[in-house]
Amino acid sequence: MTPAGRTNQLIYQAELLLQIPHGDDEHANARRMATEEGAMAVAELALNSALRELTEHAMLARHDWRELLTGERPLAELEHLRELARREDSWLAWLLARLAQLHDVDGAAGHRQGGAALIVTAGEADMAERLRWCLREFKSTLAELRETSFEW
Repeated sequence: MTPAGRTNQLIYQAELLLQIPHGDDEHANARRMATEEGAMAVAELALNSALRELTEHAMLARHDWRELLTGERPLAELEHLRELARREDSWLAWLLARLAQLHDVDGAAGHRQGGAALIVTAGEADMAERLRWCLREFKSTLAELRETSFEW
């Protein structure tokens, strides 16, 4: 499999996890949290895979997002992603904040009680919906960066 193929596969798998029905029994909330956090973990793998793919010409020893997106290595693709990460309203800033929560003791998936009747305020989008948005934007950004990387 190519590096791009692996990145695409991981993004697709994260999207598939978000399609798993939660049900309406006593385990529905736990299933929702499991699918959200599972999708988040696979999205993290996809981010690392994308970084490996986009920086393969630099022959880096490591491709962890924590190192590359907070580091100083002067690569155009990394600079673009660092800028995106600094924008509070970007998909990458949202994802990085959730990944930090994912690795925290409380996790990233919120503990919600109630079922479908739960009202979500306008400012509080459902985690799965936000992650779907994030994955769509990730794919769009990735396509742009792949084109730039290919030109080099």
